[in-house]
Amino acid sequence: MSYLHERGFEITYSPLLSAWDDNRFYRKGNYMLKLAIGIKGLIIRTFDWVRANRFDIILVYREAHFMGNTFFERKFAKSRAKLVFDFDDAIWLNDTSEANANLSWLKRPAKTGEIAALADLVIVGNQFLAKYATNFSSQVLVIPTTIDTQYHKPAPKDENAPVCIGWTGSTTTIKHFQEALPFLIQLKEKYNSHVTFKVITDVMAEWPELGIKTTPWNAQTEIDDLNQIDIGIMPLPNDEWSQGKCGFKGIQYMALAKPAVMSPVGVNNDIVKNGVNGFLAQTHGEWLEKLTQLIESPQLRNLLGSAGRKTIEENYSLHTQKVILADALENLLDSR
Repeated sequence: MSYLHERGFEITYSPLLSAWDDNRFYRKGNYMLKLAIGIKGLIIRTFDWVRANRFDIILVYREAHFMGNTFFERKFAKSRAKLVFDFDDAIWLNDTSEANANLSWLKRPAKTGEIAALADLVIVGNQFLAKYATNFSSQVLVIPTTIDTQYHKPAPKDENAPVCIGWTGSTTTIKHFQEALPFLIQLKEKYNSHVTFKVITDVMAEWPELGIKTTPWNAQTEIDDLNQIDIGIMPLPNDEWSQGKCGFKGIQYMALAKPAVMSPVGVNNDIVKNGVNGFLAQTHGEWLEKLTQLIESPQLRNLLGSAGRKTIEENYSLHTQKVILADALENLLDSR
């Protein structure tokens, strides 16, 4: 956001959930606590509504509140501020976390289109999302998921250490890692102590067959944790929700010069050129083949890792995309 400051923007953040809230909201049970968190969120958004006319632009990321109505978005749209709506998942589809399955009736994914129709500008992370958004708005801008390549820097690793295959994700995406278990177990049986695994997430779990338990995700240690892996994986099912994903896991691996193996789903096909800056793998056999090649060849890991880092620097870095965002916001203000 420092670049936006340089361009003359003053930014006020208003998160709906604190880190403490988020951690508890996506655990099973605790319904009274979740009710309190929801009420607190309503108070926060009511305050935002009261002060809406102080701002020139209000940017709503995904939704103003997780309840199923568009009350606050409609109020923001009626204020003097220009309304920008930003989303990077196919949030018009039902995809409630397992921990909150009993609360799915509170959500109304169809409101995504209603918010897009209210907005003066809709920003999305890929063409699949843009195709949906254009059903409701003529002002749709695609800005791919970006990463700070100055923060995500590769670090040297002991070449004599076992090859580490890693995955990072959250409560809602851990199910995708589970799909990789059959071929990961097969690799563990083949290479034994020569291959290790690392799972960085906010879920507490363990897999004795891989000899690991999860590494807790922590903002302060995230880069160090990711730099301990040699190969990053991003398995995805080929469904509509996954088509809307913006490839952030793969972008993280590649920014750190880790060769990425990703399912050929959605935007992954745009990020990775198979065999040039990473690998795409669909079937069980393809995953085994690509991972085996990388495990057995440090040279291939270095080659694909370096090419992946270059791809991110040129196409998915904050440096390359920040001007596009700032220009779009300035043009929005000029249209008042």
